[in-house]
Amino acid sequence: MPSSVSTLTEERTQDALPVAPPAPARSLLRGLRSWASVAWFLVPALVLFLVFVLAPIAVAVYTGFFKWSGTGPMDDFVGIENYTKLFDDQVFLGDLGHGLYLITLSITVQLPFALFTAVLLNQRLRGRAVYRMLFFAPYILSEVVTAVLFTMIFLPGAGMADHLAGALGLEGLRGKWLSDPSTVMPTLFVVMTWKYFGFHMMLFLAGLQSIPGELLEAASIDGAGVWQRFRHVTLPLLGPTIRISVFLSVIGAIQLFDLVWVMTAGGPNHSSETMAISMFQFGFKRYQVGYASAISVVLFMISLVFSLFYQRYALRRDLSGAVTSGGGR
Repeated sequence: MPSSVSTLTEERTQDALPVAPPAPARSLLRGLRSWASVAWFLVPALVLFLVFVLAPIAVAVYTGFFKWSGTGPMDDFVGIENYTKLFDDQVFLGDLGHGLYLITLSITVQLPFALFTAVLLNQRLRGRAVYRMLFFAPYILSEVVTAVLFTMIFLPGAGMADHLAGALGLEGLRGKWLSDPSTVMPTLFVVMTWKYFGFHMMLFLAGLQSIPGELLEAASIDGAGVWQRFRHVTLPLLGPTIRISVFLSVIGAIQLFDLVWVMTAGGPNHSSETMAISMFQFGFKRYQVGYASAISVVLFMISLVFSLFYQRYALRRDLSGAVTSGGGR
């Protein structure tokens, strides 16, 4: 009798225990939990990206097909008239030229200067940490603060630039820094270089410090001089960093706004105007929101095409090279 009671109790206990799901069900459940975790982290970011990036782009594209002042309904559909007008506008074509001017000088002057400074500060110099801090400090300042500071420096008659020009015998430049069409763009580029070259210098410095010293020592043992080591060892290994700096310089020059707006507002006579300033002028000063939207779409397309070009021909090669070298170790 006791044995039958214990057997019945064991059978009831086994019936009460939960039955584990089969292996395929457990795998499916694990996969659903994994996807739920991924969605939990991605959905908020995707919503923000949709609301603050994709939706404004779609609105700008849509608005660019209308002649609209920014108030009231959009009922004056003009098709691609804003875009055709855009490329017949000499001011906008001048904006493209100004952007190309800044891009050219950034690549040929600003970045080589930053690279030279990085190479110099990568040597064993006394107080090099102080120099690095001083050269990088302007990048920390906001563009508005920098613009106000240099507006005071280039103030006609009373600014430090006029006094310096008089001391150096450059009387022809006094009072013309930001008020003459022939000098305003070079002056703005000087301010841009002061503001941004420290950032590129730090990028180059990080790239230089990642180069193994054994390679330079081996090249030196083989009889390579300073220039040969720099040309055949340092520059090739610094290639990805240089390409990133070029990419950032081009995108920054294309989208330049606040520094120029505070210093010149695009003047004199549109001689320092950029595409971003033209977009602001037409949208918020002249209330031609449809035309300003067309400018914004063209600005976005230029940036997008260059970014895709960089990703296709530069970034992908750099990443594949990093993966290959990492996998071979």
